[in-house]
Amino acid sequence: MNGLPATAVADEAVRLDAADPLRAKRDAFTLDDTIYLDGNSLGALPRAVPPRLADVVAREWGELRIRSWEESGWWTAPERIGDRVARLVGAAPGQVVVGDSTSVNVFKAVVAAVRIAQERGAHRDQILVDEATFPTDGYIAESAARMTGCTVWPVAAGDVPTAVGARTAVALVNHVDYRTGRLHDLPGTTAAVHAAGALVVWDLCHSAGALPVGLDAHGVDLAVGCTYKYLNGGPGAPAYLYVAQAHQPRFDSPLPGWNSHADPFGMASVYTPADGAVRGRVGTPDILSMLALEAAIEVWDDVSIEDVRAKSLALTDFFLRCVETYVPAGRVRSITPAAHAERGSQVALRCAAAGEAGEVMAELVRRGVVGDFRRPDVLRFGFTPLYTGFAEVARAARVLADVLKEG
Repeated sequence: MNGLPATAVADEAVRLDAADPLRAKRDAFTLDDTIYLDGNSLGALPRAVPPRLADVVAREWGELRIRSWEESGWWTAPERIGDRVARLVGAAPGQVVVGDSTSVNVFKAVVAAVRIAQERGAHRDQILVDEATFPTDGYIAESAARMTGCTVWPVAAGDVPTAVGARTAVALVNHVDYRTGRLHDLPGTTAAVHAAGALVVWDLCHSAGALPVGLDAHGVDLAVGCTYKYLNGGPGAPAYLYVAQAHQPRFDSPLPGWNSHADPFGMASVYTPADGAVRGRVGTPDILSMLALEAAIEVWDDVSIEDVRAKSLALTDFFLRCVETYVPAGRVRSITPAAHAERGSQVALRCAAAGEAGEVMAELVRRGVVGDFRRPDVLRFGFTPLYTGFAEVARAARVLADVLKEG
């Protein structure tokens, strides 16, 4: 055992929980005695969602039926909810539309960004892609490249500022690495890409709702993200697409649909895009999941994202110290950066013994500590500041130590 005495750690957890300005938010979620450290994969259920969905199904759909497109605001939901997401990622209203999946929105964003870049010069035929990206982003980039006559160049996210050049059309980068929890430099990378005359698309799946993003402040061109992680929108909740105001007139979606037409009910055979963020729409919105998301986001109405970030860093710091205190030396090693400026809201621990990580996580889950496992040897723990407490963090580290000692 290393670090502080176990009693000191427990006492500190009590003090930290008592001083936590977000501690009351836990009551807004449906939780039990399980220590849930997988909100970076699927957020917990907000209590406001079931009654809202019940009303949508029974009254808006069951009684009003088709009238709900207007009377219940279904038609404007993608932009209305998009504006609520916008506040959490540092964007002014009118730039975020909710709908489709992250994968579909990555495709829209990358192709549209290449088209904008190639208006500036046909020589721009390279798409830089974060080489450690979530696989789907890479698959989508390859498809977008084939469509636009580009070549994909995988580079480390941290090397994008030096790799970008005169032939770069767009860089597709993850704000937070999904395996390690490393936070990449959004302001610096965006500035470097712009200096080379290219555009940048940011994937915010592991940062939105966990830390300030500042899309407008840092001049980001386009961004995408899911809503079922830190935003707690539910399994398969619709994703979102951010198109900066300056790019909206030139945003040429590769998936034009009737919902993004300037006159959707005119049923014209020729496509004329609508103005603004509406251009990011394609087909009929997924109303049930979208309105569940809207109810889920209400929990953020009185929350400061700066407070969320402060607690996130405190939780991850505390967990790392608890691991040092409780876990036998040498059994796990953090691959999440120690520096706050380089850390998202998760901790990834690499198991020293070959092949044990999967069984370790399975045993943790059996004992009421839910994280997840990434092959071949990584234990991931996500810390959701709205409902994770410090005493839970200390308990999770103790259970991890017990499992490793017994293994």
